[in-house]
Amino acid sequence: MNKNKFSTKYLVEMALLVAIILLMAFTPIGYIKTAGLEITLIVVPVAVGAVTLGPTAGAILGGVFGITSFIQCFGMSQFGALLLGINPFLTFLVRILMGWLTGLIYHGLRKTKIPSAASVTIASLCCPLLNTTFFMGTLVTLFASTMRESFGMGKVLPFIFAFVGVNGVVEAIVCFVVGTAISMALKKALRYS
Repeated sequence: MNKNKFSTKYLVEMALLVAIILLMAFTPIGYIKTAGLEITLIVVPVAVGAVTLGPTAGAILGGVFGITSFIQCFGMSQFGALLLGINPFLTFLVRILMGWLTGLIYHGLRKTKIPSAASVTIASLCCPLLNTTFFMGTLVTLFASTMRESFGMGKVLPFIFAFVGVNGVVEAIVCFVVGTAISMALKKALRYS
Protein backbone atom coordinates (compact mmCIF):
# COMPACT_ATOMS: atom_id res chain seq x y z
CA MET A 1 0.00 0.00 0.00
CA ASN A 2 2.96 2.30 -0.58
CA LYS A 3 1.93 4.01 -3.84
CA ASN A 4 -1.23 5.75 -2.67
CA LYS A 5 -1.00 5.65 1.08
CA PHE A 6 -4.13 7.73 1.58
CA SER A 7 -6.18 6.49 -1.36
CA THR A 8 -9.93 6.14 -1.05
CA LYS A 9 -9.55 2.37 -0.66
CA TYR A 10 -7.04 2.82 2.19
CA LEU A 11 -9.23 5.38 3.99
CA VAL A 12 -12.36 3.22 3.64
CA GLU A 13 -10.56 0.19 5.03
CA MET A 14 -9.19 2.28 7.92
CA ALA A 15 -12.66 3.67 8.63
CA LEU A 16 -14.12 0.15 8.71
CA LEU A 17 -11.46 -1.05 11.13
CA VAL A 18 -11.96 2.03 13.33
CA ALA A 19 -15.72 1.34 13.34
CA ILE A 20 -15.06 -2.28 14.33
CA ILE A 21 -12.80 -1.16 17.18
CA LEU A 22 -15.45 1.32 18.42
CA LEU A 23 -18.18 -1.32 18.17
CA MET A 24 -16.06 -3.83 20.07
CA ALA A 25 -14.97 -1.30 22.71
CA PHE A 26 -18.45 -0.17 23.66
CA THR A 27 -20.29 -3.47 23.46
CA PRO A 28 -19.57 -6.80 25.17
CA ILE A 29 -17.96 -8.05 21.93
CA GLY A 30 -14.59 -6.44 22.67
CA TYR A 31 -13.99 -7.51 26.25
CA ILE A 32 -14.48 -10.82 27.99
CA LYS A 33 -14.97 -9.87 31.62
CA THR A 34 -13.78 -12.42 34.15
CA ALA A 35 -13.23 -12.22 37.90
CA GLY A 36 -11.41 -8.89 38.07
CA LEU A 37 -9.75 -9.23 34.66
CA GLU A 38 -10.78 -8.10 31.20
CA ILE A 39 -9.61 -10.07 28.18
CA THR A 40 -9.57 -7.74 25.19
CA LEU A 41 -10.34 -8.93 21.70
CA ILE A 42 -9.76 -5.47 20.23
CA VAL A 43 -6.21 -6.49 19.36
CA VAL A 44 -7.66 -8.44 16.40
CA PRO A 45 -8.68 -5.43 14.24
CA VAL A 46 -5.44 -3.66 15.22
CA ALA A 47 -3.43 -6.68 14.03
CA VAL A 48 -5.49 -6.96 10.83
CA GLY A 49 -4.93 -3.28 10.03
CA ALA A 50 -1.22 -3.42 10.84
CA VAL A 51 -0.75 -6.43 8.56
CA THR A 52 -2.96 -5.37 5.65
CA LEU A 53 -2.47 -1.59 5.71
CA GLY A 54 0.97 -1.15 7.30
CA PRO A 55 2.65 0.26 10.40
CA THR A 56 1.04 3.70 10.13
CA ALA A 57 -2.42 2.14 10.09
CA GLY A 58 -1.39 -0.11 12.98
CA ALA A 59 -0.34 2.96 14.99
CA ILE A 60 -3.58 4.80 14.17
CA LEU A 61 -5.73 1.80 15.05
CA GLY A 62 -3.69 1.25 18.20
CA GLY A 63 -4.33 4.91 19.04
CA VAL A 64 -8.08 4.44 18.59
CA PHE A 65 -7.84 1.39 20.87
CA GLY A 66 -5.94 3.56 23.38
CA ILE A 67 -8.61 6.27 23.24
CA THR A 68 -11.35 3.71 23.88
CA SER A 69 -9.30 2.28 26.77
CA PHE A 70 -9.03 5.81 28.20
CA ILE A 71 -12.79 6.32 27.87
CA GLN A 72 -13.37 2.97 29.60
CA CYS A 73 -11.55 4.37 32.64
CA PHE A 74 -14.52 6.65 33.39
CA GLY A 75 -16.80 4.13 35.05
CA MET A 76 -16.91 1.37 32.43
CA SER A 77 -13.89 -0.53 33.73
CA GLN A 78 -13.05 -0.91 37.43
CA PHE A 79 -9.45 -1.76 36.66
CA GLY A 80 -9.17 1.16 34.23
CA ALA A 81 -10.59 3.56 36.82
CA LEU A 82 -7.87 2.46 39.23
CA LEU A 83 -5.16 3.16 36.64
CA LEU A 84 -6.66 6.49 35.55
CA GLY A 85 -5.51 8.26 38.70
CA ILE A 86 -1.89 7.22 38.19
CA ASN A 87 -1.02 7.73 34.48
CA PRO A 88 -3.63 7.29 31.72
CA PHE A 89 -1.34 8.61 28.97
CA LEU A 90 0.91 5.54 29.00
CA THR A 91 -1.95 3.15 28.23
CA PHE A 92 -2.64 5.23 25.12
CA LEU A 93 1.05 5.24 24.13
CA VAL A 94 1.36 1.48 24.71
CA ARG A 95 -1.50 0.80 22.28
CA ILE A 96 0.03 3.01 19.57
CA LEU A 97 3.39 1.24 19.92
CA MET A 98 1.71 -2.17 19.80
CA GLY A 99 -0.01 -1.44 16.47
CA TRP A 100 2.99 0.27 14.92
CA LEU A 101 5.44 -2.46 15.90
CA THR A 102 3.09 -5.18 14.63
CA GLY A 103 3.10 -3.50 11.22
CA LEU A 104 6.89 -3.15 11.30
CA ILE A 105 7.30 -6.81 12.25
CA TYR A 106 5.10 -7.89 9.35
CA HIS A 107 6.94 -5.68 6.85
CA GLY A 108 10.30 -6.85 8.20
CA LEU A 109 9.27 -10.49 7.81
CA ARG A 110 8.04 -9.86 4.26
CA LYS A 111 11.55 -8.75 3.30
CA THR A 112 12.90 -12.17 4.28
CA LYS A 113 12.31 -15.49 2.56
CA ILE A 114 9.57 -16.40 5.03
CA PRO A 115 6.31 -17.27 3.20
CA SER A 116 3.53 -14.68 3.30
CA ALA A 117 1.24 -16.90 5.39
CA ALA A 118 3.94 -17.36 8.03
CA SER A 119 4.61 -13.60 8.10
CA VAL A 120 0.92 -12.88 8.66
CA THR A 121 0.70 -15.56 11.35
CA ILE A 122 3.77 -14.33 13.24
CA ALA A 123 2.66 -10.67 13.09
CA SER A 124 -0.87 -11.61 14.23
CA LEU A 125 0.62 -13.45 17.20
CA CYS A 126 3.01 -10.59 18.02
CA CYS A 127 0.21 -8.02 18.35
CA PRO A 128 -1.41 -9.44 21.52
CA LEU A 129 1.98 -10.45 22.91
CA LEU A 130 3.24 -6.87 22.49
CA ASN A 131 0.02 -5.53 24.01
CA THR A 132 0.34 -7.76 27.09
CA THR A 133 4.10 -7.21 27.44
CA PHE A 134 3.90 -3.43 27.14
CA PHE A 135 0.82 -3.13 29.31
CA MET A 136 2.15 -5.38 32.07
CA GLY A 137 5.61 -3.77 31.83
CA THR A 138 4.04 -0.35 32.26
CA LEU A 139 1.79 -1.61 35.03
CA VAL A 140 4.64 -3.18 36.98
CA THR A 141 7.01 -0.26 36.41
CA LEU A 142 4.60 2.53 37.30
CA PHE A 143 2.09 0.95 39.59
CA ALA A 144 4.03 -1.69 41.57
CA SER A 145 4.37 0.50 44.68
CA THR A 146 0.68 1.47 44.55
CA MET A 147 -0.33 -2.15 44.07
CA ARG A 148 1.92 -3.27 46.97
CA GLU A 149 0.33 -0.64 49.23
CA SER A 150 -3.21 -1.54 48.15
CA PHE A 151 -2.98 -5.32 47.95
CA GLY A 152 0.28 -6.32 49.64
CA MET A 153 3.22 -7.87 47.78
CA GLY A 154 1.89 -11.38 48.34
CA LYS A 155 -1.13 -10.56 46.15
CA VAL A 156 0.66 -8.49 43.46
CA LEU A 157 2.73 -11.30 41.95
CA PRO A 158 -0.16 -13.79 41.69
CA PHE A 159 -2.24 -11.03 40.06
CA ILE A 160 0.49 -10.36 37.50
CA PHE A 161 0.92 -14.06 36.72
CA ALA A 162 -2.85 -14.57 36.49
CA PHE A 163 -3.22 -11.51 34.27
CA VAL A 164 -0.41 -12.54 31.94
CA GLY A 165 -1.37 -16.20 32.08
CA VAL A 166 -5.07 -15.87 31.43
CA ASN A 167 -5.35 -12.63 29.47
CA GLY A 168 -2.18 -13.01 27.47
CA VAL A 169 -2.83 -16.60 26.44
CA VAL A 170 -6.48 -16.07 25.47
CA GLU A 171 -5.71 -12.85 23.57
CA ALA A 172 -2.78 -14.52 21.79
CA ILE A 173 -4.82 -17.56 20.75
CA VAL A 174 -7.78 -15.52 19.51
CA CYS A 175 -5.63 -13.04 17.58
CA PHE A 176 -3.42 -15.84 16.25
CA VAL A 177 -6.41 -17.73 14.83
CA VAL A 178 -8.90 -14.97 13.96
CA GLY A 179 -6.40 -12.23 13.05
CA THR A 180 -4.45 -14.56 10.78
CA ALA A 181 -7.60 -15.85 9.06
CA ILE A 182 -9.04 -12.37 8.45
CA SER A 183 -5.72 -10.89 7.32
CA MET A 184 -5.07 -13.76 4.90
CA ALA A 185 -8.61 -13.52 3.50
CA LEU A 186 -8.34 -9.74 3.05
CA LYS A 187 -4.92 -9.98 1.43
CA LYS A 188 -6.25 -12.54 -1.02
CA ALA A 189 -9.60 -10.82 -1.70
CA LEU A 190 -8.16 -7.32 -2.01
CA ARG A 191 -5.01 -8.53 -3.81
CA TYR A 192 -2.44 -7.12 -1.42
CA SER A 193 1.12 -8.13 -2.14
